[in-house]
Amino acid sequence: MTEAIAKPRPDLPSCVVNCAAYRKGVRQDITLDQISDVLAVDDDSFVWVGLYEPDESLLDKLQEEFALHDLAVEDAQHAHQRPKLETYGNTLFVVVHTAQLLDGHVRFGETHAFVGARFLVTVRHGASLSYTQVRERFEREPELLQLGPAFALYGMLDFVVDNYLPIVNEFRDELNELEKDIFSDTFRRDTIVKLYDLKRELTQTRLAVAPLQDILSQLTRIQVAQVADETKLHFRDVLDHVVRLNESIDTLREMLTAAMTVNLSLVNISQGEVVKKLAGWAALLAAPTLIASWYGMNFVHMPELPGRYSYFVVIGVTAMVCIALYRYLKKVRWL
Repeated sequence: MTEAIAKPRPDLPSCVVNCAAYRKGVRQDITLDQISDVLAVDDDSFVWVGLYEPDESLLDKLQEEFALHDLAVEDAQHAHQRPKLETYGNTLFVVVHTAQLLDGHVRFGETHAFVGARFLVTVRHGASLSYTQVRERFEREPELLQLGPAFALYGMLDFVVDNYLPIVNEFRDELNELEKDIFSDTFRRDTIVKLYDLKRELTQTRLAVAPLQDILSQLTRIQVAQVADETKLHFRDVLDHVVRLNESIDTLREMLTAAMTVNLSLVNISQGEVVKKLAGWAALLAAPTLIASWYGMNFVHMPELPGRYSYFVVIGVTAMVCIALYRYLKKVRWL
């Protein structure tokens, strides 16, 4: 099941997964009303708020607290956005697609992130794991969180990319199993159905992963105060993972296309073999049928009919013709 909310706090709305301030890497739980108080203090602290499918009123409140742009808030509210990186004044707005493998099928979701000089707001929709693991990892190493909200964004993106790896590995294992069915002696219709379903999910995965390469490339080059040079190095590391992930997906798609082509070719060859065998047996039956119909015309002046051994001669000739045809057709592999 999708992990929507982890350890909800009674002082927060149900759709708020996390709301904390980090001073020198040390966590301090706060409420939504305390956000403005934290931001009013001029120090190195920053606020990290995590939401899962929030309602419009909650986003309006956060928009007021963090001075978020109307268009970005509207995108985060309605979801169904393409992966992208946009700049609204002093705030970066990042949209990425997430994925989970549930019941043997890939389910996709979205994460929208607002990154400012002293805040990070993540809004999740659909199939998306909580970023609790990312926060707990950074909280065990406070020096990492001292690098600011952009570094927390790096942890989130790294987590998203890492979740794609087992999905792609599952695709690879499934393709290896389907290859055994492709080259089996018996044709099964569900094999081509599974191949089609796998290609559809691979294509959807590529549409989710490929834009991450452009987003991370921009983050490694962007010249804004929110992203320090040291953080850019970490974004570059995630970019390397995404490039390898894209290459793996493209390779699997090519192998899958080849597998579908081979499967259809083998089906055509198998059908051709059946037609050849039917034609061979038809030829074997045609020879005695022709001879029998020839002598079954019962003309009066047929010199072979009154002969004492004519019946046996016809049987022998028919047998010899059938044997000769059978050996020839066997030789050319029509039987």
